[in-house]
Amino acid sequence: MGTMRQIVVHSAEDIRLEEVPRPGPPGPGEVRVASALVGICGSDTHAAAGHHPFIERPYRPGHEVVGEVEEVGAGVSDLAAGDRVVLEPSLVCGKCRRCREGRYNICEKLAVVGCQTAGGMADAFTVPRDRLHRVPEGMSDELAALVEPLATPVHAVRLAGVGPGSRVAVLGAGPIGLLVLVAARHAGAEVVLVTDVMGEKLDRARRLGADEVLLANAPDLVERAAVVLEGADVVFDCVARESSMAQAVELVAKGGTVVVVGVAAGPTVVPLHVVQDREISVLGSLMYVREDVERAIELLASGAVTAGELVTAIFPVEQAAEAFAAASDPQQVKVLVSLEKDSPVATTT
Repeated sequence: MGTMRQIVVHSAEDIRLEEVPRPGPPGPGEVRVASALVGICGSDTHAAAGHHPFIERPYRPGHEVVGEVEEVGAGVSDLAAGDRVVLEPSLVCGKCRRCREGRYNICEKLAVVGCQTAGGMADAFTVPRDRLHRVPEGMSDELAALVEPLATPVHAVRLAGVGPGSRVAVLGAGPIGLLVLVAARHAGAEVVLVTDVMGEKLDRARRLGADEVLLANAPDLVERAAVVLEGADVVFDCVARESSMAQAVELVAKGGTVVVVGVAAGPTVVPLHVVQDREISVLGSLMYVREDVERAIELLASGAVTAGELVTAIFPVEQAAEAFAAASDPQQVKVLVSLEKDSPVATTT
């Protein structure tokens, strides 16, 4: 069986490349995958800093994974060694009420690969066959690494009912906020406004199709947004702080919807009196289900966004600590870690 490399995060200052036992042959219905590229997301950096409410350190990251099938277990006939796949990292019971309804993203026993279980920032990992999606022919690994990050916005946009004619605000132009913009636009939103505290991020949002961009800390933000939106049907809070929630409630139209996409560090004050008085719906949005992942693959295959616009750095696994530091830099968008044995030194754009 031998050993393999795996990243273990003890803290933001203590990220180790460790030698651990390599997974053995996959069991019935399972697939062993060799990781190629693994994304680092906000949840990873928050967890490393000890700020994620649902991930305990030390943890073994890697839920945004593209790789290649190494071996399949008994009963798996639709994948074979050499097939390229992306991971859908939710591990669910399949039996609880929400699973039976098809909403397995909120399974009563939900665990996430790379969060509550050992992840794919390792040479190999084993998961049930239904946790994998085939990468379309011709799609690069860099683009495929965006499937999982895009699936979350696709789910949030679908949950909110965004469609033709919708007027949408997106708070936060990090990777998730930018992909919410992409998903909303392709769902038919008529107007999309994006806010952030960094001008460079707003420039990127403009390139990705935002109709208007505004600095989140502008004193006249609400007034200027009102001119563009005439009251947002949906506001996506991709920041999830007290200040962003207050802005979201101010920006949304009466009877509109605020969707919390970002992960709050803990209890957060919400202007509940305004929520009640204006009949505002506040929705939490967690991860995705299969149809959202499939839609994300379709959007990426159609050219909805390019890897070059979002992937700003790739580090070899030996430089995972540097990769985590880069992912915490607001100048970066999506940082990837390469598990390829002949990975070059870090590249940034």
